[in-house]
Amino acid sequence: MEKVLVVDDDPHIRDVVCFALRRSGYQPLTAGDGLAALDVAAREMPALVILDILMPELDGTEVCKRLRKGSDVPIIFLTSKDEEVDRVLGLELGADDYVVKPFSPRELVARVKTVLRRKGPAISEQRLVRGRLVVDLEAIEARWDGAEVPLTATEFALLKAIAAQPRRVFTRENLMAASYVGARFVSDRTIDSHVRHIRAKFQSAGGDPIETVHGVGYRLAAT
Repeated sequence: MEKVLVVDDDPHIRDVVCFALRRSGYQPLTAGDGLAALDVAAREMPALVILDILMPELDGTEVCKRLRKGSDVPIIFLTSKDEEVDRVLGLELGADDYVVKPFSPRELVARVKTVLRRKGPAISEQRLVRGRLVVDLEAIEARWDGAEVPLTATEFALLKAIAAQPRRVFTRENLMAASYVGARFVSDRTIDSHVRHIRAKFQSAGGDPIETVHGVGYRLAAT
């Protein structure tokens, strides 16, 4: 099931949209403000984000800006009729579509399907092919030049996060959220240790899929 993140400070709107998404076979995720949206997006890597413009903490345009710094996840804005300037700004920032409130849930789901179809298969339904690196999400295995590289579950989750967004630089906090379920605290040294183990395993296979960005974190290396 493709994950769709619904971001709106109105719980009624979230409930209605989530109900429509479930009926159409999607797995809805929710956030009630902009900061929570960024956290859920980093942790769950949804296939698409439905994003309200006017929200507490961070508004939709700012959330869109931050998402676009390291992700090409499709974004559909929810706007009011009198928000034409924000709507245009959102599209200029990289949103894929917008729906004006009040809207039909059926129309919104149709827009979701159209945008996802335009973007291609969801990450959750395909292998991540990054040059010589292949991360098979169904088989839960990683390969380099066709040879399997055995990884632990945590190492695989970490590599999957990096490979899913090849342009993004991940902080250690981002990788903690992507690699560990729940809010369990993990030290920076633990993340660094996982990265070292992944790199050592791939180096034994003749490659190295992870690049260190000094002072920030890690990203996918040229493969």
